[in-house]
Amino acid sequence: MIVFKTCDSLRDYLSTFREESQSLGLVPTMGALHEGHLSLSKLSVRQNNLTIVSVFVNPIQFNNPADLEKYPRDLEADLDLLEPVLGFRGIVFAPSVEEMYPKQIDTQYDFGPLAEVMEGAFRPGHFNGVGIVVNRLFRIIEPDRAYFGEKDFQQLAVIRKLVELEKFGPEIIPCPIIREADGLAMSSRNQRLSAEHRAAAPVIFQALSEAARLYGRSDITDLKRQIIAMIHATKILKVEYVEFADEETLMPVYKTSWPNPVRCFIAVYADEVRLIDNLRVS
Repeated sequence: MIVFKTCDSLRDYLSTFREESQSLGLVPTMGALHEGHLSLSKLSVRQNNLTIVSVFVNPIQFNNPADLEKYPRDLEADLDLLEPVLGFRGIVFAPSVEEMYPKQIDTQYDFGPLAEVMEGAFRPGHFNGVGIVVNRLFRIIEPDRAYFGEKDFQQLAVIRKLVELEKFGPEIIPCPIIREADGLAMSSRNQRLSAEHRAAAPVIFQALSEAARLYGRSDITDLKRQIIAMIHATKILKVEYVEFADEETLMPVYKTSWPNPVRCFIAVYADEVRLIDNLRVS
């Protein structure tokens, strides 16, 4: 497994690879890898001749400087996890901030309503930063397929829109959420949870499961109230938002008689650690 840290060295390597017309998969990550990331990597290895896993903590998608500063980073541990998954069929791209952004960035995307609700409303500028880094990776690597987890379901929708806007990009492959045995969605931020908050965090999935069970039997407003009450009953978790949204448009759903698939989206604070999750309920 080869590790590249510069765009030029990676491009040189890939130029030879592309002459053989083999398929290339990309798994973009911010490191602090877990089984969720590895599941994306394993799928890419099965579907492509070569897989690139990028490891880059993208500063311009953080609207909270403290969150950026505390985001876990351990490249050596990440490489140890990736080695048995990628082997000779994969490489790692781990650039510096200066390598990814050698010039001032002033790109402004218009993702429309997709980026204005939920995460977009509570994290201004976040999706523009995501769009910039993902487009940069697509331009550097030119993959045939790119793999993204459904835990960041809204991000997945934004990236599909990015490919549409740029008229350039790979096939986007959505991958299911990977959960701990107690239901907590795997996330790099879970590493920052205290023991007390980690013990309480599975209630998020429990609340989503209850939403799916009750969907169609209760009014949406009542459902939200019940979900919030379940989570706040822990006394240490604080709900930032609960939203029922159309899976395609991500627009809020206000009644349970809805023609399209509906998901429930949740953002919760465990002290200063922000956790998100979602589940199809209709």
